[in-house]
Formats: sequence, C-alpha cells, structure tokens
Amino acid sequence: MTKQPIHVVGGGLAGSEAAWQIAEKGLKVVLHEMRPTRETDAHKTDGLAELVCSNSFRSDDAENNAVGLLHAELRAAGSLIMRCADANKVPAGGALAVDRDGFSQAVQAALEGHENVEILREEVTEIPSAESGQVILATGPLTSPALSEQILQATGEDSLAFFDAIAPIIHTESINMDKAWFQSRYDKVGPGGTGKDYINCPMDKEQYEAFIDALIGGEKTSFKEWEENTPYFDGCLPIEVMAERGRETLRHGPMKPMGLTNAHQPDIKAYAVVQLRQDNALGTLYNMVGFQTKLKYGAQAEILRMIPGLEEAQFARLGGLHRNTFLNSPRLLDDQMRLKALPHVRFAGQITGCEGYVESTAVGCLTGLFAAHQALGTDIAPPPVTTACGAIVNHITGGHIDREDGSGPRSFQPMNINFGLLPPLDEMPKHPEGKRLRGKEKTRLKKQVMAKRGLDDFKAWVANV
Repeated sequence: MTKQPIHVVGGGLAGSEAAWQIAEKGLKVVLHEMRPTRETDAHKTDGLAELVCSNSFRSDDAENNAVGLLHAELRAAGSLIMRCADANKVPAGGALAVDRDGFSQAVQAALEGHENVEILREEVTEIPSAESGQVILATGPLTSPALSEQILQATGEDSLAFFDAIAPIIHTESINMDKAWFQSRYDKVGPGGTGKDYINCPMDKEQYEAFIDALIGGEKTSFKEWEENTPYFDGCLPIEVMAERGRETLRHGPMKPMGLTNAHQPDIKAYAVVQLRQDNALGTLYNMVGFQTKLKYGAQAEILRMIPGLEEAQFARLGGLHRNTFLNSPRLLDDQMRLKALPHVRFAGQITGCEGYVESTAVGCLTGLFAAHQALGTDIAPPPVTTACGAIVNHITGGHIDREDGSGPRSFQPMNINFGLLPPLDEMPKHPEGKRLRGKEKTRLKKQVMAKRGLDDFKAWVANV
C-alpha cells in the first residue's frame, strides 16, 4: 500500500464521490476545493457537491430507464452521492429530486467526518507532479483558467466547449393555486411522492402563441466574440432556442399537456402546461422544469409572468447560462481514465465528456476505484459494457470516430446515459405467453431485459472490487 495520499482536485459530484470511494478502501485522500478562495460564475455556495442547475437526478426507474439503472448500479457500489440523494429526496413523480442544500450539506458532513479524508480549501493552479502520487482532476466544466491552461499544455490540443443553461426557481407562496394545481404526469407515484408532486400551470392556444412570440422577441444575453461559435448541449437547450426551432416545439417538449387534467377545469384540455418541481425539503421553492433560459433578467421575469398562475411570481433565482468545457477523451484517456501523456493523472466528471449529475457521479465513482486499486496493487478492469457504468466509460474512452484521412470534425460529444450506449441483446425478448411482441410493448420489454442484464453484471463486477 502506498503511503502517499491520492489527491482529488474538485469538490463537485465526481470529486466528492471519487474521494469517498478511495477513503472507503482504507486509503488516505486529499480533496482540494478552490471555493471560497476562488469563486465561479455558476456556484452560489462553497458547499461540496453543490447542484448548480437542476435539483433532479432524473428517473429512478431501474427497470425501464437507463438513468434509473445507473442509480441502481451506484447504490450497489456504495455511492455517497446516491446515499445523500436518497436521504434528501423531495417529491418529483418518477424522478429522484433532492433538497439541494440538504444534499450538499450531507455530502460535506460525510467527507469531513471520514478519518481518511483531508479537505483543503485552495486553488490548484498546476497539475501535481508524479512525485506527489496519483491525482484525479474532477474540476468539472468550470475549471479555473490557470489549471485549464495546464491541462491544455498537458493534452496538446484544444478543449471542446458547449453551453449549459439554468432554469429559474420560484417562491411557492407567490404561485396562484387558483389557476395552478398539483399533479404528476399520469398521476405517477415516484420516490417519496404522492402522484401530486408537480405544480401545473395551464395555457390555452392564445396564451401559448403569445408566450412563444414573447420568447422569440425577448432580449437575450449576448455572447462574447470568443463564445459565438460555441454550441449548446442538446439536453439543456434554452426555451427560447427551442421556440425558435418551431412554434410547436415546446408544446411537444417541456410544455406538453399529456397526462395532466386541470383540477379547476377538468372538462377543458390545456393546450400547453408549464410544470414546476419542488426544489427544497420545505417545499418553499419550486423550479421550472425544462425552462433553462438565456433571456436577460428583466425580460425573463416579465415573460415568465405571462404564464397563468405565475402573474405575481417571485424568483429566488432567475435563469442563466454558463460555459462548459470537456476533453477529447477518446484520444487523451485510457480505459482507466488516465491521461496517456501523464499516467499518474486521471480525469473524472463532466470534463471527461459525460453529461449529467448521475453520469458525473458514476465516472467519479469508477475513477476513485481505479485509483484506489492501483495504489493497493490490485488493478481492476472497467465494468462490462453491458452495464450503465461500463457503457459510460466505454463512450468516454472509445466513443470517437476518426475520418480515415484524418480530416473533418471529431465526433466525440457529451452524452447522457441511454440504452443506445449499451450493446444489443443476443436475443430479442419474447412474450411469456409466446405472443409476438410489437411496438411499445416490444421496446418496453427490451429495455427491461437490458436493465436486468446490466444490473446483474454490475453486481457481479462490484462484488470483486
């Protein structure tokens, strides 16, 4: 066993999870977090594992949803992030959403209380040398300029970049419940939920059309010259960008009315519905689901108050936009998440090109395990690609298509976990009664079989690590 501690740089989801996995293996770990010494444009506190954007970890359905499978795998691996998320969940239908402050405080308390963890509040401006021992860089999309320059020098190529948008949060007491009502889509009951976990604000066609006009015409945040060619991450598009892509886009996306019945006018079907999800355990704050935006604050508040029920809305936080960066990981990292040019350095979290809270946690978990086992002299292989965790690592380290002549754009892009990243089944599932499966029934059973295969394979893998 090495006497040197493993250094983890960055106290977000990935870094916190990596530090926990290392410490749980009986190894010393130093977790470096630059806040509050150096702040970022997106963080609001100096807490570890602060959730900057949404408070949702998305679907918790481990039988039918790939992110739900990822939840189950992380729980099987003893994930600190999942443990704290489960302990601080708030009602969110079929999703796992958390009280963001309680969640962050729980993660920080666990790490501060672990005998093998030392937390240093300082900015790391240089990549530690090999003489310092193993290093995990989990600095995320908001890596400081000084360290970003060091990474650029070490990798020898430009990092890629994209934009993430942030949704507004509203004080619950300012929502007019004479117009809005509580209901989960299709009355679905999820973790800690009742089937009435969302606040719904209905729109008729005229109101929807006026809202779309306002979104398209509203004053937006302007980009600096160096940002103008930076793309958005498709899973986090601003609402006004979606509106510009087609007037019906929002009505078939975050504002779809399906599965909802207006409690005040049950006989009238809403043309569109805006949903709000509980943001803290007290229920005093709700965030606007899918309403990421780059509208300027003045225009944003005015336009959002056009929504029935939100005419007097008071905003705890308005929406915004921040820039993310990620590595060309398939060229730069091996399947142990090590930087090929500097093998003592590993990367974890969104900077590797995964996207999403749970995906970042998964990469942090695996990177921590890889580093710990290397220190213990018992190197381990990544999880099978049939697992959600293994599929993410495979995408990050192998999800790249090179043109044969070396020309053209590189293909690697940030990706949420989805069943498309897992290998196909050897045999298509059959109905228990032998009937031929078609359409949605076939798709549903296929996902269930893939999810069971993945969880079984992951449990077998984690039992040996």
